[in-house]
Amino acid sequence: QVQLVESGGGSVQAGGSLRLSCVASGRALSAMAWFRQALGKEREFVAGFRSLRSVTAYADSVKGRFTISTDNTKSTVYLQMNNLKSEDTATYYCAGRYIQHDSAVRLRPDEYDYWGQGTQVTVAS
Repeated sequence: QVQLVESGGGSVQAGGSLRLSCVASGRALSAMAWFRQALGKEREFVAGFRSLRSVTAYADSVKGRFTISTDNTKSTVYLQMNNLKSEDTATYYCAGRYIQHDSAVRLRPDEYDYWGQGTQVTVAS
């Protein structure tokens, strides 16, 4: 049974920073990612990490501001969010999958099998 547990959300002023964490347990995952969902909008990809060769990918809207990283065991994934904007306000979800020989960072929610409960990020302008 894979479990993903997020932490680190909160409220900040625009321009501030937050760091989200997601701890995975149950099995090693081939890829992990962060998605977000704002009120009334679809869930969207934010950043992803593929364990093989440590490949990362980012949505255009967060490039240069957000950084995804993992610990040495690759069981914890972080999302460092800097220069936050009001449009970053959303519930952020950690996602994971296991595919042998996983070939790329996946960008669609339906490509992930495991999900955390979500953590709220609110950015006040």
